[in-house]
Amino acid sequence: MQPLLYTELVDWYYLMDPTADHADEAESYRAAFERSVSPPLETLLELGAGAGNNAYYLKQRFRCTLTDLSEPMLGLCRALNPECEHVLGDMRTLRLGREFDAVLVHDAVVYMTTEDDLAAAARTAFVHTRPGGAAVFAPDYVRETFREVSAMFGNEGGQRALRCLDWTWDPDPNDTQYLADYALLLRDGKQMRAVHERHVEGLFPRATWFAVLGAAGYRVELVQRPIGEGQSDQIFLCRRP
Repeated sequence: MQPLLYTELVDWYYLMDPTADHADEAESYRAAFERSVSPPLETLLELGAGAGNNAYYLKQRFRCTLTDLSEPMLGLCRALNPECEHVLGDMRTLRLGREFDAVLVHDAVVYMTTEDDLAAAARTAFVHTRPGGAAVFAPDYVRETFREVSAMFGNEGGQRALRCLDWTWDPDPNDTQYLADYALLLRDGKQMRAVHERHVEGLFPRATWFAVLGAAGYRVELVQRPIGEGQSDQIFLCRRP
């Protein structure tokens, strides 16, 4: 079952995750591709594009094909990025029968909760990456960087307002999953609604990432990504020979 934020609550999504918050991150992806892809560099495939926040910036540089498992999220993405191609599909099984200069697998990759799932997504990315091209995989965490964290935030737009307690935690450090729990208060005019939303997400050590991406056929290295407030983390830049 897909999370409520990607289905029933999709029209609240941009209050949870504003497009403007992705400008610096998208710029880091553009720069990584420009450093690593053999010319020409024109086309980009995003697996798990969600609401299209990264694509909003990347389409200024690339001709983008945007895919996602959730049709409601693709609806948001189409409205934000009408000039881009959109395809409904699962990153584990999607086969478009063509190759791209660049492939981006953003934080949707965290829904790969087993090593088999992760390997399937890596194979999908590889078969869509042309020789001389590159892919970026950008999970929220690897095992070595994971820590329990909770935070509160809010946003408003028109007659709507959202407040959220986000609690990310790992009930079993010996498996390949962690939990992101959201306690949401959603106000629409004079109506208030409370929702608990749980996301089960995958967590793997760097060694597993290197092994899986290497087995798919990539040459893999770590690059920096800005994550706000002057901080950065490391993501995986994967070149196809």
